[in-house]
Amino acid sequence: MLDSFKRWIDGRHGSPDGRCLHAWAKQRGLVVKRVRGGEGIVVEGEMHGTPWRMEWGTPQRAYLLDRELRLRMDLGLPQNLQMMVISRVLAEELEQAAYALFTQDMQTQIDSGMPEEMRWLAMFPKTQLASLKALRSRFSTAANAVGPLAHWLDKELVAQLRAAWQGWLGDEGPLVLMVLRGRLYLRLESTQPDVALLDGAMALFEAAARSALCAAEGSSSQPQWPTTSTTAWQSQLPSN
Repeated sequence: MLDSFKRWIDGRHGSPDGRCLHAWAKQRGLVVKRVRGGEGIVVEGEMHGTPWRMEWGTPQRAYLLDRELRLRMDLGLPQNLQMMVISRVLAEELEQAAYALFTQDMQTQIDSGMPEEMRWLAMFPKTQLASLKALRSRFSTAANAVGPLAHWLDKELVAQLRAAWQGWLGDEGPLVLMVLRGRLYLRLESTQPDVALLDGAMALFEAAARSALCAAEGSSSQPQWPTTSTTAWQSQLPSN
């Protein structure tokens, strides 16, 4: 992935330093923990009474280099609801990687090692949403149901996505915002998280949580949505 390599060269600023993240969390009264036996920080808090968890440390995805900032929150959404917003540069890289695996007939690796992000880009049809028209050059989407995806990408969430690429994320910053197994996830690359990035990521995450809950309303009347039937994300969640 040439673009990822370029990001690593251009974005390297010395050794990873989590002091800004630690101070940011403490100033907001959040619980801060050090990752046991390794470099990294865990931050825990609540959003409207629902617990959320932020982790900064070693990437859990190969497409993220050096350090990863990830957030997750269990929203109690329908288990089969699958939606994703992903930065377009990253989507193109993952699609190229998936195509290479298919053309090399590496079926075992495709089934067992392909993350949900790659699988969804390959499985779900591309959808052109009017709400994302102004950001189509920056972000791609994937979902197993168009209706909830259209509701998820409401005015507030789209505004936060625009603020991300125009500010704290940058034009080519890799970002994945995902709804899976009832939970909301955010992943992005961050060697040195600063206040602007942390505030921006939290604002995006909160907007995505609110709109995801709205998108799931009335889901009991939906037909059984298709599922990729994989545990790739679930198996990587920390036990604590």
